[in-house]
Amino acid sequence: MSNAVTEYQPETRTGRIANFVDSRVGMSGIIKEFGRKIFPDHWSFMFGEVALYCLVILILSGTYLTFFFNPTMDTVIYDGAYVPMKGVEMSGAYASALDISFETRGGLFMRQVHHWAALMFVVAIAVHMMRVFFTGAFRRPRELNWVVGGTLFVLAMAAGFTGYSLPDDVLSGNGLRIIDGVMKAIPLVGTYLSLFFFGGEFPGHHVIGRLYTLHIMIVPALILLTVAIHLFMVVVHKHTQYPGPGRTEKNVVGFPVGPVYAAKAGGFFFIVFGVIALLGATTTINAIWNYGPYDPSPVQAGTQPDWYIGWVDGALRLMPGSWPWHWQLQAGGTWVLAVLLPMIPAAILLGVFFTWPWLERWVTKDNREHHILDRPRNAPFRTGAGVAGITWYAVMMTAASSDLIATHFHVAFNDVLYVLRFLFFFGPFIAFEITRRICLSLQRKDRELVLHGVESGRVVQLPHGEFIEIHEPLNEYDRYRLVSFESPVYQPATPDEDGKIGGKEKIRGALSRLFFHDRVAPVTPRELEAAQHHHELESGEKH
Repeated sequence: MSNAVTEYQPETRTGRIANFVDSRVGMSGIIKEFGRKIFPDHWSFMFGEVALYCLVILILSGTYLTFFFNPTMDTVIYDGAYVPMKGVEMSGAYASALDISFETRGGLFMRQVHHWAALMFVVAIAVHMMRVFFTGAFRRPRELNWVVGGTLFVLAMAAGFTGYSLPDDVLSGNGLRIIDGVMKAIPLVGTYLSLFFFGGEFPGHHVIGRLYTLHIMIVPALILLTVAIHLFMVVVHKHTQYPGPGRTEKNVVGFPVGPVYAAKAGGFFFIVFGVIALLGATTTINAIWNYGPYDPSPVQAGTQPDWYIGWVDGALRLMPGSWPWHWQLQAGGTWVLAVLLPMIPAAILLGVFFTWPWLERWVTKDNREHHILDRPRNAPFRTGAGVAGITWYAVMMTAASSDLIATHFHVAFNDVLYVLRFLFFFGPFIAFEITRRICLSLQRKDRELVLHGVESGRVVQLPHGEFIEIHEPLNEYDRYRLVSFESPVYQPATPDEDGKIGGKEKIRGALSRLFFHDRVAPVTPRELEAAQHHHELESGEKH
C-alpha cells in the first residue's frame, strides 16, 4: 500500500468563480459540448463570422448614438455648429443628427462606423447565403436553417431601411414617400396601413418615433433571436465540409472551437472592426448636411438608396408610369398597376429563394442527409438558377440608378430604360444558360484531367517512331476532389399506385429532364483504374 499523500492544490479565484456560476447555472455541459465542436477550416466559411462581428459593431455603435439622437418631428430652428444651416427650420430629429455629426465628440465617426457596419452586415449575409446555396449546404437536415438565414437577410434589410430613414433629411424623406405610395397601392387596406404607420396623412407626425422604436428595439430583438436560432442549429447539425480524403458524411475534418477557433475568432473580429473603423474614419457616407431637412415639395435629383433597398426602387422605375386601363373596385378603390406589378418580381424572387430546398428535393427525389458540399460546377442547374436570380436582382438594383447612368454616360434616359427592361425579362434566362454551359464545360475538363492527367511538357519518341507527350497523374487530394461527387440522373415521371401520371408528377418529370438531361457523368472506379494503369504504362513502370 502506498503511503504517498496527494499534495493539496488551493483553488484559484477564477476556479471559484467558475464553480460558483456552474453550480447555479449549470452551463458547463453546454460549454464543453460547444467547445468540442469541430469546424472545417475553409475561407468560404468566414462570411458568416463577418456578419456576426458586424452585428456586434452595430449594437455597440448604435448604443452610443442612442444617447444623443432625438427621434422627434417637432419643428425647431437650427442654431448649431454647422453654419450653412443656421436659422433653417427643421425637425428635431434632423437637428440632433447634425449635432451628433458636428458637436458630439466622436459622433460623426460613430455615425459612419454604424452605417458602414450596416452595409457590411447585409453584404456578409448575402455572400454567406450565396455560398450556402451554390454548395448545396441547404439540403436536409438544414432546410429550416436556410429559411432562418433568409429571414435574417430580410430583417437586416428592414434594420437598414429603418435606420437610414431616421435623420429626416431629403434622402430619407423621399424613401419614406415611396413606402407611402407602395402602402397606399395595396387594395382595400393600403390607406389604413399608411395612416397607421405615419400617424396621419404623409409625412405625419409620428413616423420618426415609430421608426426609432422599430430600429433600436423590435428589429434588433428579432435579429438576435434569429441569430441565436441559427447558431443553435449549426451546433446541433453536423457541420458541412468540402470533399477530400478522410472527409465523410460522419467525419468532420477541422479544428475544435476551443482553443483554436476561439483564438482565431478574436483576432478576426479586430480585423473586421479595424476595416470598418478605417472606412468610417476616411470615407464619408450619408452626408445629411448636403441634403437638407425633408420638405415634401422638392425631390432632389441623384439621390440613391442603400444597395439592398435599391432593387425595390429599381422595379418601380422599370414599370411604365401610365397604363391604357385601370381596374376600378366596387368599393370605390383603384388598382394602381404601376406600383402593384413591380411587387410581383419581389414576391417571386423571395418565394423561390425560401422554398428552393424543397423544390430541389422534390425534383431529384433525394431525401437523404447531406453533409458533404457540392462544387458549384457539379450542380449546373442549381448554379445557373442562382446566377439567374442574382442577375434579376442586379438588373432591378441597377435600374435604381438609371438616371445617374444616363447623365454620367451622356445617353438618353429612355434608351437606358429600354435596355434595362430587356435585361429584366431576358437577362436571367441568358445568364442561366451561359452559366449552365460553363459548368458542364468545367465538368468535362475535370473528367479529362482525371483520366489523362496534367500535361508535363515532356515529349518522348516511341520505338515505332511516334511522338507523345507524357501526362502526369493528379495527386490523391486533387483526384479525390474531382471524382468524389454525386450527380443526380434524370428521373422521368412515374405513375402512382393507380397507374396514372398526375399533372404534378408530369411537371416534376419535365423539371428533372431540364435539370439533368445533359449531365456529365462522374468518373467511375473502373475508368479511374484504367486511367491509372495507362499512366503507369506511359511512364515506363510496367516495362
